[in-house]
Amino acid sequence: MKAAVYFQYGTPQVLRIEDVEKPTPKGNEILIRVKATAVNSGDWRLRKAEPFAVRFIFGLFKPKIKILGSVFSGVVESVGKNVKLFKVDDFVFGHTDMSFGSYAEYKCLPENGSIALKPANISHNEAAVIPFGGVTALHFIKKATIKPGQKVLVVGASGAVGSAAVQLAKSFGANVTGVCSTANIALVKSIGADKVIDYTKEDFTRNGETYDVIFDAVKTISVSGSLKSLNRNGIMILSAAGISETLHGLWISRTNKKKVLTGVISHTAADIIYLKELIEKDKFKPVIDRTYMLEQIAEAHAYVEKGHKKGNVAIEV
Repeated sequence: MKAAVYFQYGTPQVLRIEDVEKPTPKGNEILIRVKATAVNSGDWRLRKAEPFAVRFIFGLFKPKIKILGSVFSGVVESVGKNVKLFKVDDFVFGHTDMSFGSYAEYKCLPENGSIALKPANISHNEAAVIPFGGVTALHFIKKATIKPGQKVLVVGASGAVGSAAVQLAKSFGANVTGVCSTANIALVKSIGADKVIDYTKEDFTRNGETYDVIFDAVKTISVSGSLKSLNRNGIMILSAAGISETLHGLWISRTNKKKVLTGVISHTAADIIYLKELIEKDKFKPVIDRTYMLEQIAEAHAYVEKGHKKGNVAIEV
């Protein structure tokens, strides 16, 4: 099968298309013919080994995992002898968790992984871009126990996680304000934001407004400077936090009535199913900026790494 592989950390040019061995499903696994995947921030950061600490998990001098890609949509081609949840020809989508490997024509995954039947009302490209931003946003929104009527501010509202956070917060009944650049105002309004702040013209920390939840999806805000924009028992979500922001958040949470949520998210089939049901009810829609072919994976990585994409970048396999 064809796959996008890399054998050293570096620029997008370390990615190349090669023929590799097609996997065979074990007893509890399904073999998926990947129709589409996506390029997310986790992919290009792992390709670059940024931050350096990722090397201690994924390989100090060279990557242990040779095929990136953490999300997918495709067709079940074969199943292991013990599989009961899926059958051949099922359309499925989901997340590969820490095994990666969806930048390829085929991928084996355990049937109890983060997998669900694909929503019938969207394409494979659209389904593939849902799990990364959708599951990340859902994890934190559930953790913050957002309630109907609460005021939620989403910073980076036009990105993969931010666009998901806007829609999910709305589905929980919140009043949502999105923060983005001038070029993305129409997009953020189209996915349900009640109000949009253009950060090139207005600083949300200086407009006198306060919020029950501030969701920073892109690691751009000053944690200390934004605290005054939180209500007395407000919650700040830092979904893209680094080590320094995480430690700062822990200190705030221990010394203040305001709380900061960070940390590694988990993936479950239940989360993918939850997103599937929202999509089928037209309460959540994928946002795709550009679509590339697998052979253009280096170009796609270069574009995503610039940090200006709207929503997601899909890859047709």
